[in-house]
Formats: sequence, C-alpha cells, structure tokens
Amino acid sequence: MNHKKSIVILIADDDPDDRIMTQEALNDYNVINQVKSVEDGIELLDYLRGNGKFKDPIENPRPDLILLDLNMPKMDGRDALKIIKSDPDLCRIPIIILTTSRSDIDVIESYDLGVNSFISKPVTFTRFIEVIRAIGKYWFEIIQLPS
Repeated sequence: MNHKKSIVILIADDDPDDRIMTQEALNDYNVINQVKSVEDGIELLDYLRGNGKFKDPIENPRPDLILLDLNMPKMDGRDALKIIKSDPDLCRIPIIILTTSRSDIDVIESYDLGVNSFISKPVTFTRFIEVIRAIGKYWFEIIQLPS
C-alpha cells in the first residue's frame, strides 16, 4: 500500500475494551499509522478543535476518519455528529458510527446528520475483528479520503 501521508483514525468510545479491541484490530491490519482515542463527545470536540490537553497538533493530528459510538456520557455521539457536520472546518472528516445500537431510528437519524457509514458492533470478538479489518480495507485501500 502506498500512502502519501500517515493515516490517523480517531476512536470516540466510552468503553475502554472496545477502544483497545478496535485499536488492536487496526494495528494488526497494518493500515493505520496512528490510532487516537477519546472517551466522550466533549473530548471528541476538544480533540478536533485542539482544545485543552489536545492543543499539540503533533501529538493530536487531525484525523482522516472518526469511529464514533452513539452512546457515550457527557455528550453522546448523536450530538457530537450534529456539531461536527455543521462545522465547515470539520464537516469533511468521514465518520463511521460503530455502536451497539441496532435501532432503525438511530440509523436514519445518523444518515440524516451526515454520517458516512453506520455499523452495529458485532457480538463476537472474531466478527468484530473482521468488521474492523473490512473498515480498514475499504477506507484506506479502496476509496480516496479528502486531504
């Protein structure tokens, strides 16, 4: 794979086990150069805007892709998605909802807000790894991301 630049993925999920599994699956796939994570919607927005502990752009580079959980404390993924997609500086960052929700309402609302993909987290570890690898293959080998 020839990439013009380092690929950065940002995981926004309050479940530490899910963050670790996702990061390990992405690292095993050898597609991602950097995987960063935040625990809630407030941290996600702070990261994207370079606020607080995320002010160093070298340590906290702009993500090429965001994996967003819907159900998080402080600010959930729905509200964060709404803010990101309405911000002219952030709206082009592709966002994949990766959540335990299987609600048709969540799917419809997420697409209405501008999400690029909606994926319900698989129940088994093996299937979860397969899904993360498929995400890597599609987003980093097949399509072209905005620079």
